Amino acid sequence: MGAPIAVGIDGFAESPPAAHWAAREAVLRDLRLRLIHVWNPPSPPAPALPHEDDQSYWSRRLLTDLVGELRDTHPGLRVSAELVPRETVPALLDAARDAEMLVLGSRGRGAPGGFLLGSTGRQVLAHGVRPMIMVHADDKPLTADVAVGVSLRRPNEEALRFAFDAAARRGGVLRAVHAGAHGPGDEAAAGDEAAEEGALDAALRPWRERYPGVPVAEAFTAERPALGVVHTAPGSGLLVLGRDETEPGPVPHLGPVIHAAVHHAPCPVAVVPRG
Repeated sequence: MGAPIAVGIDGFAESPPAAHWAAREAVLRDLRLRLIHVWNPPSPPAPALPHEDDQSYWSRRLLTDLVGELRDTHPGLRVSAELVPRETVPALLDAARDAEMLVLGSRGRGAPGGFLLGSTGRQVLAHGVRPMIMVHADDKPLTADVAVGVSLRRPNEEALRFAFDAAARRGGVLRAVHAGAHGPGDEAAAGDEAAEEGALDAALRPWRERYPGVPVAEAFTAERPALGVVHTAPGSGLLVLGRDETEPGPVPHLGPVIHAAVHHAPCPVAVVPRG
């Protein structure tokens, strides 16, 4: 049996959309779904309280209700729920390590105080060792197409594998995007354009051979990568981005492309660490 898909649950409105996205993905991949609600218990332990005043009671109730909703909506889904009494970031990172992917919810784009704008989201995105999917509460309806950002300097093979596999499972088109390319019609840059097209073709060729049934559309944009990748995502059901090794420091630096995508892309965003 494969590793489960894990999804972090909290009491905010963005959790159910993330859980339903993860449930659809679990059914698509024939994997188990594991709901995780991280709860920081008081220290020292609080005295016994009536269940209406007990935070752990409401946490368990949240999970129980969501499990029932997911089973009703996704027949055949294998789902479990777990209340984890630990610090949030270590618990989510451990869950990601043992999962096929970790799914987290985010408030609508630009919403102040959203999950992704806080230190928890940054830490998990920066240090998770498996693919992490960020689902906005107001994402557009799903389509089968998948977009992937491709760096020609050093393509992220794990991100390309994830993107091709996702497109194959969905039966959609893979849109491979390289941003920062020279614009069409620039005669002085014609040689650079040809080199970039050749480099993108070379990066995609091994994966086209492994997934011959996946249609591939190549796209170049002269916009800065942070803008170009986001602007190319509309119409896709998933945007896949690679993440290089995160430099140590008190504040994780995710880079401008990932930062822009998780805040502004109109679809779920998969952040895939380089192996």
